[in-house]
Amino acid sequence: MLERLGLPFDVVPADIDETPLAGESGEELACRLAGQKAAAVAARLPDVLVLGCDQVAECEGRLLGKPGSADRALEQLSYTAGKDIVFHSAMALHRGQARRSICVPTQVRMRQLSEADLTTYIERDQPFDCAGAMRSERLGVALTEFIRSDDPTALIGLPMIRLIGLLHDFGVDVLGPSNPPT
Repeated sequence: MLERLGLPFDVVPADIDETPLAGESGEELACRLAGQKAAAVAARLPDVLVLGCDQVAECEGRLLGKPGSADRALEQLSYTAGKDIVFHSAMALHRGQARRSICVPTQVRMRQLSEADLTTYIERDQPFDCAGAMRSERLGVALTEFIRSDDPTALIGLPMIRLIGLLHDFGVDVLGPSNPPT
């Protein structure tokens, strides 16, 4: 998604523990993890603008991680059928001591579907690495009644509209002449 902006970047793993803390909400977890990822990389690269991101799905207070398997995906999708999920997409930008962060919520109402429909979806889309077992940018959109967000890219994991605002705060003008498309 960053390639859309035409800015040079490198991917650097943060290697942090992503275990939720006791009583931590989805928003709190997403914000904490995005901040910890940015801080871990910024500590190694102090003069570089570092973006840390994380997304956490939450349904009725239950955090929905990446299912990792077809059985867990079916359990998650069965649980969320007919309910609202909030996907908390958090970003943190760090450069030196300058730090900014934001979390963009996206509300998704899931359709009530049969186990056969959910199984077919899982077989076709294999959403094992997606929070909430729903890959909205592909067939997962068929599982939804509606999607509501201030930033339509937030559900895919990186709120681009809000990111552009944060980059501007750090002096990066994505439309500037010094940033030609790559």
